[in-house]
Order: sequence, then structure tokens, then C-alpha cells
Amino acid sequence: MKRKVAVVGASGYAGAELLRLLVPHPGVELVAVTSETYTAKPVAAAFPSLTGFVDISFEPLEPERLASVAEIVFLALPHTASAGPASSLLGAGCRVIDLSADFRLKDPKTYEHWYQATHAAPHLLGEAVYGLPEIYREAIRQARLAAVPGCYPTGALLGLLPLMRAGRIGQDSIIVNATSGTSGAGRKLDLPLHFSEANENFKAYAVASHRHTPEIEQELSRVAGKEIAISFVPHLSPMTRGILSTIHATLISLVEVETLHDLFVQAYKGEPFLRVLPPGSFPETKQVWGSNYCDVGVTVDSRTGRAIVITAIDNLVKGAAGQAIQVMNLMAGFEETLGLAAPPLFP
Repeated sequence: MKRKVAVVGASGYAGAELLRLLVPHPGVELVAVTSETYTAKPVAAAFPSLTGFVDISFEPLEPERLASVAEIVFLALPHTASAGPASSLLGAGCRVIDLSADFRLKDPKTYEHWYQATHAAPHLLGEAVYGLPEIYREAIRQARLAAVPGCYPTGALLGLLPLMRAGRIGQDSIIVNATSGTSGAGRKLDLPLHFSEANENFKAYAVASHRHTPEIEQELSRVAGKEIAISFVPHLSPMTRGILSTIHATLISLVEVETLHDLFVQAYKGEPFLRVLPPGSFPETKQVWGSNYCDVGVTVDSRTGRAIVITAIDNLVKGAAGQAIQVMNLMAGFEETLGLAAPPLFP
């Protein structure tokens, strides 16, 4: 029997990607989509690409109505807007997969500091499971509430966790430089994202102050057993999709590239969406475009004694909607790769 699912905030980029991936998914039936901007309009009015694939219209967000028709609800709302609806939906018996930051951080004071808002449902923070299957697969299977990681943390954590778990790197030496396409900022109108502003331009932004920083630090600290701080600098690139993360960390002791490569191969053995490239090869965003894959390349800079790890993901798929569906598959008892196993688009 197919699981009935709904998407809240379905007229944004992450919402559109959820619809694109859910429509052909053999295990689900899309029963409701919400949008305040497009209420009562057909989905094709917002996304002509879905003409003939989705024949329902957007409706306003009414948790009781959604709970009456859906078993699993995806929340693709802005940060600070998900906590209230999530609480109502959980109370009505739904399972909730939240793509915002509202349930990623376990400490409500940390959330308040970075998002400049009081948390609307702090009682749910302890229950929420961080939705990175490569770490929390078994907990996700049983979860009522999953918090899908941010796009930058997904690329950074998948590049760092094998090194942290193996105790290979100095815990105070981590630097992450990551570059995102413009879709990472969402569908809102914003001057820096206008074509004439972003095209043929490349810039750093939110330097040492990006809101994904505490999310990366939280998960690394759990592995290390102590508080970890990193240097994180995001960049905006004039491309639509993709995140390329270049990660530097000082090695505790110098090793050969092959040793580090084997560490990653063993760490991600059996992981369906992790592809560790051969030594000397490094990922590109085009290699994962439109897919749920994370490609990883690793090397050793013997001159400086540092490990360099490069990861590439599609920020709208493994960084958002695809990862959310991977989480749903686990929650629903489906094969984890169901609806997600297609190869990336190229060129």
C-alpha cells in the first residue's frame, strides 16, 4: 500500500524538487501541497515542468486538514516557520520530515543565537533525529520527527566524519571552504541573486558567521566527545545547483594518500549514495547534478601535513529534497534508495 504524503511550502525550490522526486516514487501518493503564494492555483502554475505529472492545486497550510489525508508530511518552510506546524502535525498523528533548521540544533539557546528567534517548540528538540542517514540510519527508522541537515553541513560532515572517527586530524585545525549555486538561497527575490548581480561573479558571504556553522560543530562534537569549533567560509558561485566543499585539517601523523583513501573507502563501504573517487581524482558539481550522490576525493599535502578532502553534492537533492526522501524511505520501511537511484544528469 502506498504511503500518503503531503508537502508544505511546495512552491519553493526545495518544494519543487520534492514534487519532482515524489511524483514517480513507487511507494507514495502525493495527496496535498501547500503554498501561501499560490493558494488555489494548480501546481503547474508555479512549475510548468510538472504539467501532466501533478494534477492537484496548492492549498493553505491547515495542519488538521493535512493530518486527515496524509501519513507523512514534508515541511519545506523557511527557518523559524516550521516548529509550530510540526508540533500540530505530530499531535495529529503524522510523521514529520522538516527541511528547515528548526529541529537541527539540540540547544534552544544556540538556535536563538544563530537564528535570532525564540524556538516555538523546544520540547521537541530532544525527540528530533538529525536526518543524515550515514550517521543516524537506525534512529531515523523509528523517528516521528526528522530534521534534514542543511546543504553545507551535509557536504562538510560527509567529508570530515571518517577522519574524526579515526582520530586522524587535529580537532582544532578544521577549515571548510564551500561554494554553492544560487538556488541554495531559495526562490525569494533578493538583489544579490539577480542575474546581473550574480552572473560572472564569485564571492564569499557570511564569513565566519554562517548559520550552518553550529550544525556542523554540533555533529562533530558528538563524534569527538568534546566541543569542536571550525572555520567555515561559504561562497556564492554563478551556477544554479551544486555545492563543492574543500576541507583542510592537520593530520596527527603524516600518512600516505592511499592510507587516507582506504579509510574513506572502508568508512563508506555499503553506503548507497557515497562515491569515493580514486586517489588523484576529485569531484565536480556537474558529476552529481540532479542526483542524491555525494562524491568524495581525498589527498595528503605532505608539505604542510594536512589532509584535504573535497566533496560535491547537489544542494537541492542530497542537500535537501533527495535526502528528505532518503529519510522518508527509512521511516516508511522502504528500500533506502527507492525513487533516488537514478544517475546524475550530464552535461
